[in-house]
Formats: sequence, C-alpha cells, structure tokens
Amino acid sequence: MGTMIGNGTDVVSFLKAQHEQVKLMFQGVLSAHGDLRTKAFNELRRTLAVHETAEEEIIHPAARRVIANGDALVAARLKEENEAKKALAALEKLDVDSDEFEQQFKGLQAAVIAHAESEEREEFSKLATTMDEKRLQQMRKAAEFAEKVAPTRPHPGLGESATANMLAGPFASMLDRARDAIGKH
Repeated sequence: MGTMIGNGTDVVSFLKAQHEQVKLMFQGVLSAHGDLRTKAFNELRRTLAVHETAEEEIIHPAARRVIANGDALVAARLKEENEAKKALAALEKLDVDSDEFEQQFKGLQAAVIAHAESEEREEFSKLATTMDEKRLQQMRKAAEFAEKVAPTRPHPGLGESATANMLAGPFASMLDRARDAIGKH
C-alpha cells in the first residue's frame, strides 16, 4: 500500500496543491484587467509550463510503468495537454481585454480543470496506492528540483532585461526551456 494522499511529503500532494494554485490563478486572470491581466496570464503560463514539464518527465513515465493500462491513460492526458497548448497559443495572439480572449480563456480554464481532475483520479491516486512512500517522496524531490531549474521564473538579482528576455515568448518555447533545464540536471 502506498502513501496516504495529502500527507504533504509525496509527489501526489505536491502536484495536487499545484492544481489548486492553477485554479486560483485562472480566477486571478479573469478578475484582472489591462497590464495586471497580462501579468497574471504570463504567470499562469509559466506555472503551467513548469508543472506540465514536471508531469511529463516524472509522473507520466511512472504511470506507464506501474498502472494497468498506463500507456492509454498517459496518451489521453498528453492529448489534453496538447489541446491546452494550442488554446494557449491562440490566446497569446489576442488582446487580454477583448471578449474573444475572455471566452477562449474560460474554455481553456474548463479544459485544464477537467484535465487536472482526470490526472488526480486516473494517475495520481493510482500512483499513491501502487508505489511505496519512499519512491513517491523521491519523485516529489525530483518535481521540486525540476521546477527550480526550469528557467521560466524570474531569478532574484537578474537585471530586468535578462529576466524579461527569459520569460518572454510563447508557451511552446517556455516548455522547451523547462524541458532543456530538467534534462541537463
């Protein structure tokens, strides 16, 4: 029997807490306007990029190995993630204060929340009951490390232009930078 969900030290607790953070960030984008909405949207994109990369590098491979029908489950999640990437790419081209942005953003919000719930139900809960606690704690450390090394967050002490440059660009390049950083460490 694996660790209990919610004990706070395992990868499942860590990623579920991030799902809750992402839900709040969606609300934050919708309640903001102008420059604040742009800033909130960029922060959401960075969080999603690093979170999805950690799942792709750490959770999905484990799910494929230990969950019955794991390949099919992971394929379904990756398909959802790909749809979200396309939706984000479309949103990046829109004025954040337009009605079109708001409508498409709400569609993305619903899709991401449904995706998170599927992950929790089909991957996270099964990993929690299949893998031993020590392994789940190691996976959490790997996920935390992955997020620290991903160059998608501002680093204290960096000049504004270097930080802005690192954070700029479409979601797809944020994912690439996160993957590169995780792969090198």
